[in-house]
Amino acid sequence: MNETFASLEAWNQRFISAVLLGGRVIYHLLTGKIDRRNTIEQMNIVGPQSLSIVLITAAFIGMVFTIQVAREFLRLGAGTAVGGILAIALSRELSPILTAVVVAGRVGSAFAAELGTMRVSEQIDALYMLKTDPVDYLVVPRVVACALMLPGLSILSFFTGMAGGVLIANRIYDMPPSMFLSSAHDLMTVWDIFAGPIKGIIFGGLIAIIGCGWGLTTSGGAKGVGQSTTTAVVTSILAIIISDFFLSWMMFTGVSDAGLKGF
Repeated sequence: MNETFASLEAWNQRFISAVLLGGRVIYHLLTGKIDRRNTIEQMNIVGPQSLSIVLITAAFIGMVFTIQVAREFLRLGAGTAVGGILAIALSRELSPILTAVVVAGRVGSAFAAELGTMRVSEQIDALYMLKTDPVDYLVVPRVVACALMLPGLSILSFFTGMAGGVLIANRIYDMPPSMFLSSAHDLMTVWDIFAGPIKGIIFGGLIAIIGCGWGLTTSGGAKGVGQSTTTAVVTSILAIIISDFFLSWMMFTGVSDAGLKGF
C-alpha cells in the first residue's frame, strides 16, 4: 500500500512538472525563436516515419467499422446511410483518436526514452553548462512537430479509413462506391472536416509535452528510463481520451442546432 501511495505521489509530481513545462513551452513559442533544424528533424520523425502504421491502422478500422455497421443498417433498410455514418465517426473521433494513440506509442515513448537517457547521462546538465535552455533546444521543436504533423496524419487517416470502408461495402455488401460517398457528402458538415485537425493539434501538443516532461524528470538509470517511457505512454493515452471528451463536448453539443449544413 505504501508503495502504491509513493508511486501515485511521484506521478502527481511529474504531472505537475509536465503542466509547468507546457506553460514554459507556450511562453517560449510566444517570445523566443524556434530551432528550425531540430523542428524539421522532429517533423520527419513524427510525420513521414509514422505514416505507414497510421494508414494501415486507419484502413483496417474503416473496414471493421463497415462490417459491423453495414449489416445492421441493411437489415433496417438504411444501407444508404452507411457511408455517412463511417465518415462522421472517422472525422470526429476515430481518425484523430487512433492517430494520436499510434503516435503516442511510437513517438511519445521515443521522446521520453531519449530525453530520459539524456537526463540520467547528465547531457541535460551539459546543456545548462553551455548556457543552452533544454526547453528551447529539445522540447519546443518536438511540441511544434507533433502539433503540426498530427492534423495532417489525421486527415490522411480519414481518407484511408473511408477507402477501406468503400472497399468492404462494395465487395461484401454490393454497395456502389457512388452511393457510399454520396451518403458521406450528405451527412457530413463543414465542422466535421475541421474537427479532426483541431483535435490533432491539441493531441500532438499533449503527446510531446507529456513525453518530454517525463523524460526530463527521469532518475534511476536505465530502470528509470524504462519506467518513464511506459508511464509517459500510458499518461499520454489517458490525457488524449479525457481531453477528447471535453473537446467533443465543446465542439458537438448542440451542433445540430447551430445551423451547420452539409457542404
